[in-house]
Amino acid sequence: MRSARRSGAGIVLLLRLRTLAAATLMLAAAIPSARAQSFTIDDLVGAVVRIKTFINPDGRSVQNLGRERQGSGIVIDENGLVLTIGYLMLEAHAAELVTGTGRTVPANVVGYDHDTGFGLLRAIEPLKIKPLAFGKADTLKLDDPALVVSFGGAGMMLPVHVASRRTFTGSWEYLIESAIYTMPPHPQWSGAALVSREGKLVGVGSLIVGNAKDDTTVSPGNMFVPIDGLFPIMGDLLHSGRVAGPGKPWLGVNTQELGGKLFVARVTPGSPAEKAGLKRGDQISGVKGEPVNTMADFYRKLWALGAAGISVPLDVRRNGETQRMEIPSANRMDHLKLKSTF
Repeated sequence: MRSARRSGAGIVLLLRLRTLAAATLMLAAAIPSARAQSFTIDDLVGAVVRIKTFINPDGRSVQNLGRERQGSGIVIDENGLVLTIGYLMLEAHAAELVTGTGRTVPANVVGYDHDTGFGLLRAIEPLKIKPLAFGKADTLKLDDPALVVSFGGAGMMLPVHVASRRTFTGSWEYLIESAIYTMPPHPQWSGAALVSREGKLVGVGSLIVGNAKDDTTVSPGNMFVPIDGLFPIMGDLLHSGRVAGPGKPWLGVNTQELGGKLFVARVTPGSPAEKAGLKRGDQISGVKGEPVNTMADFYRKLWALGAAGISVPLDVRRNGETQRMEIPSANRMDHLKLKSTF
């Protein structure tokens, strides 16, 4: 038994060493003058911390995401500002960060943005960690090499390549243009850093997917939210915890594409859709008389109507008949139990 355990530990160590070696070779090959760069692998690993959050027990997201959540976060300034994927800290009332040295530091909730999916936390005391520099996601091309770095040390670095750049649509009224899909998949993707060959942050880990190459090919990988989406909203998140303005119209409906048609899979309790009488199994056939059959088409037509608060003329087919529902939309941020402590 002991020899088996030693053998298993040896395999894990060997895999970690191979991962580190592959990452080192990738950086050395991709960067013409690696010694001249202002970062090292230790810098990359050190800039990614573990996040643990404690969610408001009355939070709207508790049923789907749980009351305690863990993942990675990325240190992005000298004062302990940490970027992560927002579902890890959505409706959190408290949070803590764990550095690579094992130090635990409480953190304040700074802000959340549903449109991008980004969330910000700030350590209550200096982390003394070199922040990860921003890159530009729009420079990433098909087959470009990159590194996925999650919390857990050098053994949690994974060399990957860009499998595709295309629109991601989520059933929860969420759409990301030019999302970054990478292969192979990283098992700890939530909030992980996608690092370019120049050692800069270009994306934040959101999902594990089975179609990284395209919608028709079985190709396990990850989806990353491009970092470029943070720049226009960062000032608002730091100032008030959310993006200024009324936001996009939100109905509170999860949809599913089946046979070239769009159906209601779930209606959020207390949402505009529930109050209007929309039900699971209803077919959403159009918006203001314009036909829709995909999530992306539905969202684009919905958001093109105007800002949150506008009445949405939704064409719904139920029991073989089509009816028009006028649904007063809302700002999703007003529906959530948010707490900004910064």
